[in-house]
Amino acid sequence: MTTTTTRTSRRGLGSGLRATSKVLPEHARAHNRSLVLQHLFHAGPTSRADLARSTGLTRVTISDLVGVLLAEDLVEELGTQPGRRVGKPAILVGMRTDAYQIVALDLSDDTVLRGAVLTLTGEAVERRSLEAEGRRGDDLVDLITRFARLLVANASRPVIGVGVGSPGVVDPAGRIVEAPNVEWADLPLAAVLTERLGLPVHVANDANSAALAEYTYGGASGSTLVLTVGKGVGAGVMVDGARVHGARDAAGELGHVTVVDEGGQTCACGRTGCLETILSAPALRRAVEGLDAPAADAVLADVGRTLGTALAPVVGALNLSEVLLAGPPELLGGALRDAVHRTLTARTMPVIAADLDVRMAALDDDVVLAGAAVLVLGAQLGVS
Repeated sequence: MTTTTTRTSRRGLGSGLRATSKVLPEHARAHNRSLVLQHLFHAGPTSRADLARSTGLTRVTISDLVGVLLAEDLVEELGTQPGRRVGKPAILVGMRTDAYQIVALDLSDDTVLRGAVLTLTGEAVERRSLEAEGRRGDDLVDLITRFARLLVANASRPVIGVGVGSPGVVDPAGRIVEAPNVEWADLPLAAVLTERLGLPVHVANDANSAALAEYTYGGASGSTLVLTVGKGVGAGVMVDGARVHGARDAAGELGHVTVVDEGGQTCACGRTGCLETILSAPALRRAVEGLDAPAADAVLADVGRTLGTALAPVVGALNLSEVLLAGPPELLGGALRDAVHRTLTARTMPVIAADLDVRMAALDDDVVLAGAAVLVLGAQLGVS
């Protein structure tokens, strides 16, 4: 196991997710609490009066909510607001983003588990990695449990929850519907880890986690596809500020779209010629092993053209503005990325392709970890 402890500067925070469901009357208090925390998280310290104006809540409601949040040590008073000379000075209220921590796990890599203890703003306090050693099934769940316990033990503040970015199709309850690469099916991973760790655990598909992270922390637009390449291939899609789930929570499962008609390799899902068989990190490494730089670039460009062909209908149908690649930069960041961009430009309408950006994910190796943190923020505090 390797350990690295780092403290980084506060990341720029993007806009919050667009609401996708109606708030019922019985949820009003939780909704209002979320509005206040959401505003403080993204806008920074604010007076009670400005909180009322920004959220549309009454001053009485704001006063009551701030009182509760002060008692919970989630917010603090930061002194008077500068620059105002008329009337009673306004006292600023700020979110205590350093008072609590989140444990995040990234299961997307084909060789190691990655984990981190993060502040509420996504700053890494401590990072650790653990060799996966080819674990699958229940053995992998046991390894994840031990790894998570170690991270929780190394937190320096109370942990409000654990977020996990996992390969495969994951339902809203954190159940792994299917993850062929790690031999998981119908696995209630969130429930299992919650019971074992004694903390709230929230699990989502790794690519969906990456999309949340890029939107919340990385400055991605509201219409973005984040493609994750690790032991498998997946995609998280944001459209107009909302994450796309799909009918069975399988939106973005591009890795198991067939792209090789003849002579394709057998995929972990049992079919032949899936995108994952040529684009996963292990497949790319095998394809370029022993090649000089020009030959390797030619191989990667060929994969990039295939990927661009597979992505074109998605980009065109949803009018996406960005495609972000998350994975090994030495494999994805050069010839492959350029070929994807050229292919998308050639295969979509000019009005769509004109400003289309194809780039590496801004958060690099942290993207799934940061997304796992967003899962916890949203579930525990109503912040995204």
